[in-house]
Amino acid sequence: MLRHYIRTTQVTDRVGLSLLHFRRLLKSHRTTTIFKPTVTEQSSVQMYMEPKGTIVFTTVGRPYYGFDVFSIKSPFVNAPKFHEHRLTDGTSINFNAQFVDGQDQTIAFISERSGSPRIYQTRPGSSKTELLPSIPCSLFHDRPVARNNKLFFISAHEQPDQIFKSWSALYSTDLKASKFTRLTPYGVVDYSPSVSYSGKFIAVASYESRPWPGEFHELNTDIVVFQESDPNKRVIVCERGGWPTWSGDSTIYFHRQADDGWWSIFRVSFPENLEFLGFPIAPTRVTPPGVHCFTPAAFHDGKRLAVATRRENRNFRHIEIYDLVSKEFYLVTETLNPNFHHYNPFVSANSEFIGYHRFRGESTEGQSTIPHLEPVASPVKELRMLRLNGSFPSFSPDGGLIVFNHDFELNAGIKIAKSDGSKRWTLIKDRTAFYNSWSPTEKHVIYTSTGPIFQSERATVQIARVSFQLDPSDDNNREEIPCDVKILTKEETGNNAFPSCSPDGKFLVFRSGRSGHKNLFVLDAVNGEFNGDIRQLTDGPWIDTMPSWSPKGDLIAFSSNRHNPDNVEAFSLYVIKPDGSGLRRIHVAGPEGSGDVDRERINHVCFSADGEWLLFTANLGAVMAEPVSWPNQFQPYGDLYVVKLDGSGLRRLTWNGYENGTPAWHPGNQLDLGKLRLEDDIGDKLRGQFDEPLWISCDF
Repeated sequence: MLRHYIRTTQVTDRVGLSLLHFRRLLKSHRTTTIFKPTVTEQSSVQMYMEPKGTIVFTTVGRPYYGFDVFSIKSPFVNAPKFHEHRLTDGTSINFNAQFVDGQDQTIAFISERSGSPRIYQTRPGSSKTELLPSIPCSLFHDRPVARNNKLFFISAHEQPDQIFKSWSALYSTDLKASKFTRLTPYGVVDYSPSVSYSGKFIAVASYESRPWPGEFHELNTDIVVFQESDPNKRVIVCERGGWPTWSGDSTIYFHRQADDGWWSIFRVSFPENLEFLGFPIAPTRVTPPGVHCFTPAAFHDGKRLAVATRRENRNFRHIEIYDLVSKEFYLVTETLNPNFHHYNPFVSANSEFIGYHRFRGESTEGQSTIPHLEPVASPVKELRMLRLNGSFPSFSPDGGLIVFNHDFELNAGIKIAKSDGSKRWTLIKDRTAFYNSWSPTEKHVIYTSTGPIFQSERATVQIARVSFQLDPSDDNNREEIPCDVKILTKEETGNNAFPSCSPDGKFLVFRSGRSGHKNLFVLDAVNGEFNGDIRQLTDGPWIDTMPSWSPKGDLIAFSSNRHNPDNVEAFSLYVIKPDGSGLRRIHVAGPEGSGDVDRERINHVCFSADGEWLLFTANLGAVMAEPVSWPNQFQPYGDLYVVKLDGSGLRRLTWNGYENGTPAWHPGNQLDLGKLRLEDDIGDKLRGQFDEPLWISCDF
């Protein structure tokens, strides 16, 4: 069903619209105004039972970023070199900045301090961070550009015309926010806007109306140009490119991966009237092989570029200046912060300053710890969302505690935290464990998987029952909780993982490779397979995994590629009764037999408390930003969604450039979360522990 947002002064819920009404909206798409639903539509909203409760989930790498925006004087001006100045205040993460037109050191940037990416401004000498105009119902803003008293930015508040399209589109507003204008035609996807020196032209990286093919190492976007005054007259000036930057009004530099494997900067030049009949133009390669160059920012003298680079035998991304005349590189940040990554440079209008964002550093003022739980803005009024510093959470029966796995690289085992984020304990350490399920009937019993994660069918991974010897709520001075670990599966049976407990606490459903394929089994939750029962629930040459037992006890949901076993990356959503009957697929991306439905990558499914909704992570919304401009994300298209058991009511819950997953859902939306503890002395030390994209190699 095609949907649109009700636009109010707060984040609001969507309303189902008739196709006729939607088409009327498309005809007037240039200006975003207040939309009021009809009486019929209001009734349909009231009848539509919204999901409720609290969702806790993980975001790969995001808790460790600690980004702030910095600037330095260009080494080509007569000033002391390389004196770095922090432009943002150390709150949350701050990134993707641009100097505001004609105001050196005043920047517009993105910050997540309000729970979602929004646009802010900071001025030199002022301690105040100002919220710039942002679309109230949007939970994603990116790449702001302030030019000629207008603000241009990417937003993702309007659902595209089909599944597997990004929601990213370009908008503009005056700085009074009297109206918001959509510059991207409906049905088109735009990223990474750049405004020409005069403000007359805009360039974007665009899929145009093409759906997302599924790639993310390098997006198959084109460089598209249009006049700000006539955004519907668009010209593809060059095929295959991203992150455009203007030099004057008729030359664009951009990045793409060259045929020899090196990410490089390319250039196209064209007449300013855009009437040239030779579009698209074959670009000229600017930077040489042997060094990766990303996210260019052109100096307005037309002689230099600021670029982010990755060099062979160096582990960090740095900002360098490339001289277009001498064809030489000049180091900028490596001499300042050799062991920090630096991202997405930008240049002031007078070419005097260079800016970028990086991890703020342990010695810098500002937020210095990672909270155990961090609030994230939710698109649903009665649904609270929290980002966890860890993975695979599960709530205790009363919701007062959360069990999770902290850091797989450190074999951190299992930890438990209070649901207000105020305290954390270690349950198991120095032993790899993953995917937890708290017994619904036993306050001090947790089920988990012990052994290496995401391994073959024959790898030794076992289901364990973990019993506490102490209630952690009674002793705030302890760092560790004594426990007993009882193995429930036999070592010779191979890979047994992803347990989920039945609502009566008597059985576990889990994934096992003991048959030679990864299928589902049901096990005695107390005695295991040694002195209890075990039976096979599914059987076949495919992968059935990550099961979740319904709170009603009547269904088990899971992910599977059984519809196409040869594709080990595309998983869809299935449910089955505990006795093995009633197997059915829930088609999320489209009806059975459609071209889109088998592109689903759905994982980490769990039920709502009433058993009517399913929560999962999926690739349905494509990617929100160019992944090469971010630290490593294994699956940057992973966002959270909910859907009803009959496949209706699909709702998107997260919008960002990260991979979100491993959610848990508790029925209460209060718990202790109204007293969520975010003090800087609670949590892990913020150390900037994140990687460059692992798919970028210097080994050719």
